[in-house]
Amino acid sequence: MILTSEKKKEIFKEFGGSDTNTGSTEGQIALFTNRITHLTGHLKQNHKDYATQKSLIALVGKRRSLLNYLKAKDIVRYRELILELGMRK
Repeated sequence: MILTSEKKKEIFKEFGGSDTNTGSTEGQIALFTNRITHLTGHLKQNHKDYATQKSLIALVGKRRSLLNYLKAKDIVRYRELILELGMRK
């Protein structure tokens, strides 16, 4: 599944405040979460796809660093985002 530009704009509009605000931390985290859920589903079917597995681990690391940044800057926005995205932590 390739994310279309409309889908990306929708994600950034919902979480970033504006569809052109692609640099917002919340929007990037939401985009990474969308890609991570897609890759996780792909790996459940193709468990020997090691290239995808490596890219998934890299995406999780990027998202984790953005989440750590957001938690340090504004804990309230961090907690709200975690609840909206349905993440465990």
